[in-house]
Amino acid sequence: MTARAPAPKRRFTPRQIARRAAKLALEKKASHPMVIDLRQFGYVCDWYVVASGESEPQVKAIADGIEAGLRTIGEKPWHVEGRSEKHWILIDYVDVVVHVFHSRDRENYMLERLWGDAPREMFDAGPDGS
Repeated sequence: MTARAPAPKRRFTPRQIARRAAKLALEKKASHPMVIDLRQFGYVCDWYVVASGESEPQVKAIADGIEAGLRTIGEKPWHVEGRSEKHWILIDYVDVVVHVFHSRDRENYMLERLWGDAPREMFDAGPDGS
């Protein structure tokens, strides 16, 4: 088992990073991005970001967009999984873990329901699609 990296020094709080990741997902037309606050559970991270795409290319584009966007503010992932399969890409920023699912897989795994009692923030496109 690989030990987790220590949390890096950051200019932004983990919550700000999670919210930014959800907004970046929306820029790539992700479906129902949300931020889940896991701090009260003492889990391995403090924040989950969950989003989904309708196709493998869109899942990859969402994950790539999040990673590139967070790099512009100095955030680099500690670990990335699932990039080659493009059904569930996990981007681990230590305190923030981003899950980008293909919509079918998101429905199947229902990750957000596992943390049904955790506070969450939904992000949706406005009426003009932005």
